[in-house]
Amino acid sequence: MSSENVRFTDFKSDKQPTWCPGCGDFGTMNGMMKGLAETGNSPDDTFVVAGIGCSGKIGTYMRSYALHGVHGRALPVGTGAKLANPDLEVMVAGGDGDGYSIGAGHFVHAVRRNVDITYVVMDNRIYGLTKGQASPTSRPDFETSTSPDGPKQPPVNPLALAMAAGGSFIAQSFSSDALRHQEIVQEAIEHDGFSLVNTFSPCVTFNDVDTYDYFRDSLVDLSEDDDYDRHDYDQAKDAILDADKEYMGVLYQDEDSTPYHEAHGVTENMAEIPDGAPDGATDLVREFY
Repeated sequence: MSSENVRFTDFKSDKQPTWCPGCGDFGTMNGMMKGLAETGNSPDDTFVVAGIGCSGKIGTYMRSYALHGVHGRALPVGTGAKLANPDLEVMVAGGDGDGYSIGAGHFVHAVRRNVDITYVVMDNRIYGLTKGQASPTSRPDFETSTSPDGPKQPPVNPLALAMAAGGSFIAQSFSSDALRHQEIVQEAIEHDGFSLVNTFSPCVTFNDVDTYDYFRDSLVDLSEDDDYDRHDYDQAKDAILDADKEYMGVLYQDEDSTPYHEAHGVTENMAEIPDGAPDGATDLVREFY
C-alpha cells in the first residue's frame, strides 16, 4: 500500500544511532528512508531486515517493521517475508562482511530467484564492528592488525557475483552523494525483482584508505555518460569487470524482469490465516502424532 503523504522523517525512530561520528552509514540510511518515502511507501507497510555488523541496528533507527537477524542470514528472512506477503515493501540491509562472506551463499541464491526485495549493502571494505579486520572487499595490500601485510587475496566483486547469478538490477552508490544515492535506492525499490545497491559507506575509524576523498575523486557516475545503456548486458559486464575504474549508478537493469512471486503464482497474503484448520489438517496431524 502506498501513500502520497509520507515524508522521509516518518521513517525516523526515536532511537539515536550509535555509529561513529562521520560514519558513512548515516548517509546510507537517510537515502534509504528518502527512497522509501519518495516511492510512496509507509512505515506500516515496510519491513527492514538487517544482519550483523555496524549496519545491523539500522532497523532500530528506522521506524518500520524490522528484524535484526543473525550473521549472513538477513536475505532468507527478507525472502520469506516477501513471499508470505507480496504487498509488503521489503528492504534488506547489511555490510560487506555480512553479505559477501558468511552470507555469500544466500546472496547468490536470492539474486537468482529474483525475489522482489531491495538489498542495500554498506560496503566500507573492512570489518568495523570487530575493530578493523580485512573484509571480503578489502584490497590485497590493505594492512590491518590481523593482516599486517594485507590479506593478499583479490577482493570479491559483488557486482560481478550478482551478474553471474542472473541479477536483474545491479547498482552502486556513494553514501556521501546524498541525491544520487537516494535516486539509485528509489530506482531499486521501483524495480520488479531483486535489486542490489552496493553502497560505498566509508569507515572513518578503521579504514584510512577507502575514504570520502578517495571515492569523491575516483567514482565515475554512469548517469553522466550518454553512451552508456544500462539495459545492454555486454556493456554492463564490461563496466562491472573494469578493474581500473569504480562506477556509481545503475550498471545493469533487465527490462523484462519478472519477480519470483509473480513467476510462481505467489500472489496471496499468507499472513492472513482464515479461521479454522485447513481441510485434512487434523487427519495429517493424527497420522504423524
